[in-house]
Amino acid sequence: QVQLVESGGGLVQAGDSLRLSCAASGRFFSRYAMGWFRQAPGKEREFVGAIDWSGGSRYYADSVKGRFTISRDNAKNTVYLQMNSLKPEDTAVYYCAAHHSEFSSGSAYGDDYDSWGQGTQVTVSS
Repeated sequence: QVQLVESGGGLVQAGDSLRLSCAASGRFFSRYAMGWFRQAPGKEREFVGAIDWSGGSRYYADSVKGRFTISRDNAKNTVYLQMNSLKPEDTAVYYCAAHHSEFSSGSAYGDDYDSWGQGTQVTVSS
């Protein structure tokens, strides 16, 4: 398994930007697709986006498409979530996760990921 630590969350105003980072330990990070999920208070965990193992393919939830961008730097064992034009409804704890299969394209289903970070809080005020 891969150990993951998120950072970069904070309190921002609507329309602002944030970049979340997810640092991974483990020599085989580059073999795994990575996903970002979020969970708001009182709501179920929600898929945000995913990037495949190579970084060549990524996809997003409709709610963030056009505003959020996922990227990865396999040399730094890090995956990023760039969030622009933030809205109050983006307020949540954000988690990164590593897919359970090597060399996959990723998935929108949380059960397909077996390593999770501790989460980082993002709060967007109106």
